[in-house]
Amino acid sequence: MHNIKDLMRQAQKMQARLAKLQEELADKTVESSVGGGMVTAVVNGRQELVSIKIDPEVVNAEEVEMLEDLIVAAVNDALRKSQQMVQEEMTKLTGGMKIPGLF
Repeated sequence: MHNIKDLMRQAQKMQARLAKLQEELADKTVESSVGGGMVTAVVNGRQELVSIKIDPEVVNAEEVEMLEDLIVAAVNDALRKSQQMVQEEMTKLTGGMKIPGLF
């Protein structure tokens, strides 16, 4: 019975650390720049697009499709980087243990 109480305490501590980490990740961002810096996307640790910057030189009515492709590429790459950042932080938190349901 004593082991179950210890396990429950550890689970509560882990849950508190996870909640704190999720708050911290909201403030951490990653950036991806494509097309030689023509489009830059910034994503936070919650996988939310925070900002997108477009070099005015790329804004050309005749090349809208290229601009759309650059935006998609920048956002997708930033999302991948954000997911990797979250995974690295979770690994630090869990000591490398794979816990089902956590990211």
